[in-house]
Amino acid sequence: MSVDRFGNAFADGLPYARGAILPTTADDIAKLKVAWGHIRQRRDQLGTDAVYLLSGLERNLQLDEVDLSIMDDEIASALFTEELTERGLDHLGGDPARHDIFVFNRLTAALLTAADVMVEDSGTVIGVSPRYSHPAVRRAVDTVFLTRLSVSYENLSEDDLREIVSTAKDLGAKTIVDDAGGARVGPACFGQPRLLELGVDVGATGLDKYGTTGPRLGLLGGEKGLVKQIRARAYEMGVEARQMLYPAVAQSLRDYSPDKVRERVAVTKEAGEALKKTLGGNRVTETPVIVQLMGDDVLEMAMERAGLERPPLRPHRGDGRSCHAVAPRIRHHHRPFRRAAAGNSGPDDQVPTAGRDGAARRGPSFGPGDRRLPGETGRPVADTRRPQDPAPRQRGRLRTGQALAAAAEAV
Repeated sequence: MSVDRFGNAFADGLPYARGAILPTTADDIAKLKVAWGHIRQRRDQLGTDAVYLLSGLERNLQLDEVDLSIMDDEIASALFTEELTERGLDHLGGDPARHDIFVFNRLTAALLTAADVMVEDSGTVIGVSPRYSHPAVRRAVDTVFLTRLSVSYENLSEDDLREIVSTAKDLGAKTIVDDAGGARVGPACFGQPRLLELGVDVGATGLDKYGTTGPRLGLLGGEKGLVKQIRARAYEMGVEARQMLYPAVAQSLRDYSPDKVRERVAVTKEAGEALKKTLGGNRVTETPVIVQLMGDDVLEMAMERAGLERPPLRPHRGDGRSCHAVAPRIRHHHRPFRRAAAGNSGPDDQVPTAGRDGAARRGPSFGPGDRRLPGETGRPVADTRRPQDPAPRQRGRLRTGQALAAAAEAV
């Protein structure tokens, strides 16, 4: 499909249409700056726990013990390269006799550099994905790599993966795997082999999702000879990760467990069930590991509530970054939803809304007890603070699973 539900043509290389408000990546970055302003304001006025992580992406620095003397490129390299290599190979299912790893400043950089080394003008590269790959794949090079878990969070089966790799070898093609979340979701949720156990030449994963705790770096692994070339090119291009971050990478890999992935999936499913009860099942899109509110559905629901027949704008696919603009609106204390007009009715009253199938259903309305900071605009959300903050806290933010549960309560 190359158009959305409203007939808008998808932008080049993207699975959604761009409108007049956010027509370019530069505008996406401008949107982030606005979101950062809301985050700064909330932290200043309501404290460090006023912003929740709802994206599931861990893009921070976590170290149990911070010794600033090791936060140096050369010292960290000397102290942590060996551990990092051992843990990175274990994470990707590599054989120390055959494979090596390297850490990039982003997953996109790993894919770009691997392609720059491996893809020749006359070469053959196989490209397969359950639906579509992250735009980074297409922006990095003029080819599409093997993607185990697509950005739509649909996965390839193990049989499909092995057939793809085998076919690539028969054609004499090298295989590069974009295994952003699949490197952990595949083995933890579907019992699939780890990345390098698939017999691919090289592959890379991000360290900011599904059980790893950041920073947002790219971990590449593959055949030793290829990794040697890719590492050299990375230094030439200036896309290697700063070695002073190696201690955090080592801790992230050290603390990883497949149980963390399964826990996140379970909590996500719980949030999905809460959304279905509120919005109706036809508004919630599911895969085996996630639930989504698609941009088309969000716009349709807004139009229904506003009584509009024609869309005033284009639906935009939300990503982890845009969640920062939404997350500050979730509060802690559950309280019944109320009507927007004070005194109209009791606290448990709800207003009817229409679903995509035209059937009336009842959904929550929002009331005068809602709190907003000075300068905050838009439709308020219910005051959902808890009398006492939930525990445990993790460095000034709720853990991802708790944040998802809080979001489900507040819908």
